[in-house]
Amino acid sequence: MATKKRILVLGGGFGGVYAARELERILRPSEASISLINQENYWVYQPLLPEVISGLIGLTDVVSPIRQLCPRTELVMREVEKINLEQKFVTVSPGFRARQLEIPFDYLVIALGSISNFCGTPGMVEHVRSFRTVADAISLRNHLIHVLEEAEIEPDRDQRRKLLTFVVAGGGFSGVEVVAELSDFINKAKGNFPRLRAEEARFVLVHAGDRILPEMSEKIALFAQKLLAKRGIEIRLKDRLVGATSEKAQFKSGIEVPSKTIVSSVPSSIPPALHVLPCAKENSRLKVNANLELAGYEGVVWALGDCASIKTLSGKPTPPTAQHATREATTVARNIAAAIRNQPASPFTFEGLGKLGSLGHYSAVAEILGVRISGFPAWLLWRAIYLVKVPSLRQRARIALDWFFVLLFPPDFVQMRLIKERGIARQHFEPGEVVFLQGDLGDNVYVIESGECDVLRDADGKQTHIATLGPGDFFGEMALINDVSRNATIRARTTMNVLLVSKSDFDTLKCCVPAFGDAFRKLAKDRSEANQKAGNTAAAN
Repeated sequence: MATKKRILVLGGGFGGVYAARELERILRPSEASISLINQENYWVYQPLLPEVISGLIGLTDVVSPIRQLCPRTELVMREVEKINLEQKFVTVSPGFRARQLEIPFDYLVIALGSISNFCGTPGMVEHVRSFRTVADAISLRNHLIHVLEEAEIEPDRDQRRKLLTFVVAGGGFSGVEVVAELSDFINKAKGNFPRLRAEEARFVLVHAGDRILPEMSEKIALFAQKLLAKRGIEIRLKDRLVGATSEKAQFKSGIEVPSKTIVSSVPSSIPPALHVLPCAKENSRLKVNANLELAGYEGVVWALGDCASIKTLSGKPTPPTAQHATREATTVARNIAAAIRNQPASPFTFEGLGKLGSLGHYSAVAEILGVRISGFPAWLLWRAIYLVKVPSLRQRARIALDWFFVLLFPPDFVQMRLIKERGIARQHFEPGEVVFLQGDLGDNVYVIESGECDVLRDADGKQTHIATLGPGDFFGEMALINDVSRNATIRARTTMNVLLVSKSDFDTLKCCVPAFGDAFRKLAKDRSEANQKAGNTAAAN
């Protein structure tokens, strides 16, 4: 009897979810188990995400629970940290307990997509908003409403002008759709602010190419360009965003645009776990063959979507669209089934049926099977096609109702304030409770506000008391400084309150304030020597 295989899918976007759905359809439960790793437990219908900005679609109506879409698939809601292709396992981030988890596989599907990458560009990380996720859409919508509220009460004209200037970088589908929805929302919402009704909002779209929408034909792209310009959207071509501050956007041409809102749909790169993967890459993406198998790991690992460099049979690179990702997922699923059943693999042959792009305000552009459509008919076609392609009937009904109600009532502009976790948090422990265990990953530095705790070390099956710490003492820094697991267990001796400094904040302070890092390294060294001395004394006794 054949051994049941384990298929591991990385990523919960179009590629990952549709691959899992197709695997469920064509494989019997006795043939293989399917697991999917994704940081969220939902799948996002990405083409409609820009409409969340303007409120045309509800915040949760563009998402579907992965467990409902893939009922036979085990969902692991963690982040992929490391992929071991030789030993066939994937390491994922810790959950509530600071321990990593290693998940083995027989067959691996890599569909982790791409991430925003602002590294090396001054001010971009701090002041530019990416637009890729539901969280990005909600955050941007909240920011826009906040900007309008501030502009309403701002007495200084120049400052008000800065608040009402919006910059979007990237003239592809995503950038064009974002600037169109952003323009519609601001112009509609500002009618609810008496002092802003007469104010002109400024919208700037900057693109490195010589025309926007490079994915479409020149005629359609120029139509879209003229339509956006007619609505008052400034389009700066052959230029790009190279820097930002809290007050302005900086372009390569030297032009600076005062603005409090800068959005970017570029640049992007593969996630860090794929950067370090020891395999062939092409154009900074994972290199695959015609069967979408990872080069060097044929028959075991497949890659698809934005993280893979894929070409059609005609030799053209596949664009990062949903229609290509879903067809790639089908090809991968069928080839995995073929590998399990010892059958020949089949190549990816899909060339594309067409392209659709929304321009907001009841207008769109489309190229379907060589036919070019623009304006209102293209908008109707865009909505009809995307609504039909929504996989969940429940989600489809909710989106249709959203669109219907917007025809009767204007979208709201309620700000949904999100509470962010502070860099320094507090925790309370009762006597006997364990703060962390020896061997756990280092994730925080702890400072004792009140109470006491014991430092305990396990060795050779025995637990030794190393020290007792009290108010003003700190612990947990050694694992973070040396990037190793915890070398001791901390247990509350009395009722104890502590301050937590996260690893990311601790690392930021070390990098930005060298004296801070030096002081902690010296303290950690002194503590290590004292602990070693105490351990030697205990062994001698």
